[in-house]
Amino acid sequence: MIDAYRPAVPRQIIERAVTAALDEDLGQAGDITSQATISPDALAVARVNARTPGVICGLDCAVSAFSLIGPGLETELLVADGAIVEAGDAILEIRGNARSLLAAERTALNFLTHLSGIATLTRSFAMQTVGTAAHICCTRKTTPGLRALEKYAVRCGGGHNHRFGLSDAILIKDNHIAVAGGVADAIAAAKAFAGHLVAIEVEVDTLGQLEEALSAGANAILLDNMDEETLARAVAVTAGRAKLEASGNVTLERVAPIARTGVDYISTSRITTAATPLDLGLDISIG
Repeated sequence: MIDAYRPAVPRQIIERAVTAALDEDLGQAGDITSQATISPDALAVARVNARTPGVICGLDCAVSAFSLIGPGLETELLVADGAIVEAGDAILEIRGNARSLLAAERTALNFLTHLSGIATLTRSFAMQTVGTAAHICCTRKTTPGLRALEKYAVRCGGGHNHRFGLSDAILIKDNHIAVAGGVADAIAAAKAFAGHLVAIEVEVDTLGQLEEALSAGANAILLDNMDEETLARAVAVTAGRAKLEASGNVTLERVAPIARTGVDYISTSRITTAATPLDLGLDISIG
């Protein structure tokens, strides 16, 4: 199997997010603490260090924060996104104007700690699928405005991305089915509407609905809140006719048993909504 290329986030998305964060932090007057206490010509050297083990993500955001704050700062990456680090490992070095460095510090660390936390938790989930064909996937439950970055963090942690938005693919859920008049009717309508490159997935709650979805020709089927025994039966019934995604109440403890049922994907919002920021700190010295 060919290894996948490394994921990337478009530059304009990074700069847009970082600019908004800097604007929020700097306000109308900038960093008045540094202006009041530090000479405008003072130089400093700083390193971002890991305080706990984890997976690093968000380095481009951090570098962008130090770049966008103004001229006079140089950054050196000491690891790459996706790197597994231990407590005490150095992540990033920054040299230059002390005022600028301090003004961008919190914005840079906010992105780094948040995205590294997602990557770290994702890796914990993904490690539970080792030895199976299942892939851990994120959902659309993301922080408003940060979806592309958070989904990138999932990739850095060894997970896979579900759709990025409502326009990516057709996912027929229980409320769509209720309004459309049933599983078969909803899939038929979707097929009549969709272009040839648009995938159609449908959510089912029972094995009876699974049979309807298979007969109607869904590309993928989301098995919602099923126990492991029912998931295994769903895999047997499907027999490869569609991709199967298990979702609902996916805890870290349940991932391995779910993966062993033979499903193709396991989706969970926990990796983006419940991740604890990775503990990273910036240590500064006089330049």
